[in-house]
Amino acid sequence: MSSPMVFKRYEIKYLLTREQKEAVMSAMTDHMDPDSFGRSTIRNIYYDTDNYRLVRRSLERPIYKEKLRVRSYCTAKPEDEVFIELKKKFNSVVYKRRTGICQRQAADYLAGKISAPNPCQITNEIDYFLQFYETLAPKVFLSYEREAFFGKDDSEFRVTFDENILWRTTDLSLEAGVYGENILSPGQTLMEIKTSGGIPIWMVDALTSQRLQKTSFSKYGSAYMTIFEREKEEEEAYA
Repeated sequence: MSSPMVFKRYEIKYLLTREQKEAVMSAMTDHMDPDSFGRSTIRNIYYDTDNYRLVRRSLERPIYKEKLRVRSYCTAKPEDEVFIELKKKFNSVVYKRRTGICQRQAADYLAGKISAPNPCQITNEIDYFLQFYETLAPKVFLSYEREAFFGKDDSEFRVTFDENILWRTTDLSLEAGVYGENILSPGQTLMEIKTSGGIPIWMVDALTSQRLQKTSFSKYGSAYMTIFEREKEEEEAYA
């Protein structure tokens, strides 16, 4: 299994049209390379409480928020490695803890049926998280096609482009296929700049030339808002 990892960085998001994406990628040509995953389809299962406490708090834009998800980069078979990620954001800085686990053990571990197969400081934090939020369970399957790049001069500077962002509340398994409702409008791309420091001048110029402004867009948050609106409509229909 992969070694546990800890990230500390800023994550800045932008919604792009096709033309804006092409312009930004053109500006990146001399400065960035594709990462080891290149273009991949990322699959996530987001965990939350029975009343969606985590995502509701996140949408309130507090100074501190956190979430838990399981991620894979392919259709995960029982013995394949997946990643449990505990993501926290405080005062605009993102702190992510990540540890690998085989797919057949991930759900049992997060359901409290087994102990962490490879205990470490990160699993200690996950254990505390599970105990604190007592009713955590899989809530949303969310997938997207990602192109990822890292800086030639600074490997900590990363840019990702996410498209075909799909979500569903059934068939919550990383062994299942990719399908669901699309979050983005046709032709839209979600770009994320991930950096532990500043943004290079050449990227600032590209953002400025395309008149791009950062957004607080949340994939899971967008899915939840649709869930909430539909539940509200059903309640009103039966009132």
